[in-house]
Amino acid sequence: MGIKKTKQGAASTQKQGVKPDLANHELVVLAAFLAGAQTKAVDTEDIAIKANDLAPARFSWRKYKDQINIDAVRKRLWDATKVEKGGYLIGSEKTGWRLSKAGFDFARRHSRKRATIPRADVPRVSQNERVARSREVRRMMNESAFLKYRDGDTATITKFDAERFFRLDDYVTGKIRTAKIERFRIMAANNKPLAQAIDFLATLVRGG
Repeated sequence: MGIKKTKQGAASTQKQGVKPDLANHELVVLAAFLAGAQTKAVDTEDIAIKANDLAPARFSWRKYKDQINIDAVRKRLWDATKVEKGGYLIGSEKTGWRLSKAGFDFARRHSRKRATIPRADVPRVSQNERVARSREVRRMMNESAFLKYRDGDTATITKFDAERFFRLDDYVTGKIRTAKIERFRIMAANNKPLAQAIDFLATLVRGG
């Protein structure tokens, strides 16, 4: 299966190709970031288009250079979910792909230091998203789980406290639970006390 490249995309990629210092599974993580996987589940084909923009021909068919080999992209996406490959992504072909906190940090770091990636291509947080994120951070910092952690009362924090902090229940399990926790990690990326609390609280609820 392949995705036909557009003439516009083919022209632009000649100007902004990524140097071959990234492995293919790292490249699709960067592509997922540019497609918005830090805030939503992103489709494989959307990531494939971004990956081809970053590295023209890296995922093309050998015979049909004008088409993206979607299976090659899919394999690298699965690679990026593996712990030994960094655990950068969470998801599947069916549910879409989201960045873990590790994947978010990796992609943000590489997008910032690459002059080949136009600033306009780096996802910007909308005003509505910024307001919603600020509201959610305030909520977390007022939850009893965080207040107990802040005051050093970690022994009194229950699993129920931690699940309430993450807005989880018994029906949220597996990858969905992990993705939700990672989303909160990303939200707290610039708030060290909250990030440390999340690291601790995640150990109480992981696995469901």
